[in-house]
Amino acid sequence: MEAISFLIDFILHIDKHLEAFVLAYGPWVYALLFLIVFVETGVVVMPFLPGDSLLFIVGALSGAGLMDYKLACVVLLVAAILGDQCNYSIGRFIGPKVFQWEDSRWFNRRAFDQAHAFYERYGGITIVLARFMPFIRTFAPFVAGVAHMERSRFTAFNVGGAVVWVVGISAAGYFFGNMQWVKDNLEKIIWGLILVPGLIAIFGAWRAGRKEKAQA
Repeated sequence: MEAISFLIDFILHIDKHLEAFVLAYGPWVYALLFLIVFVETGVVVMPFLPGDSLLFIVGALSGAGLMDYKLACVVLLVAAILGDQCNYSIGRFIGPKVFQWEDSRWFNRRAFDQAHAFYERYGGITIVLARFMPFIRTFAPFVAGVAHMERSRFTAFNVGGAVVWVVGISAAGYFFGNMQWVKDNLEKIIWGLILVPGLIAIFGAWRAGRKEKAQA
């Protein structure tokens, strides 16, 4: 329970935790950033780690002069690209057997089904869109691997999506993260970054499910 409480507090107050880490450990923060993004995007059982909020805070800290923005973007890009490639490879290796899995401590079948429905509806562009959707971005490359999507095509969407995701959100944090209004409402913004994309993903999966039933 303590670990879960710390994780929730870390996600909701990532600005304070990350700033404290920078002040305490300096350049080691780039290794931490790589680890968080790689694990969130590359390990199917870790979809709950912060993504969008992390990028926004990194941009804000860089704008405040606490981090090197260009270096942070390079580290985050490499982590995001390698994470998706790892996830894709895992899905490709496991194959269709994954559809026989049930809910367990380490695998959320409902979240996987939502990602699969979203992928089936939007095809390869899902790899790009999923970058902005918590949970979905963890499962989308895995589903692409299970579906044996052509690796070269997947890689193109992977790289393109990573660039738009990392640069787009971190740039928003860099230019707007240190505005007083943003600081005063940061927790609400973090909640928005978590909930809004998630609701959009659920709605997309629901519509895909309705269309599939209608066609049947």
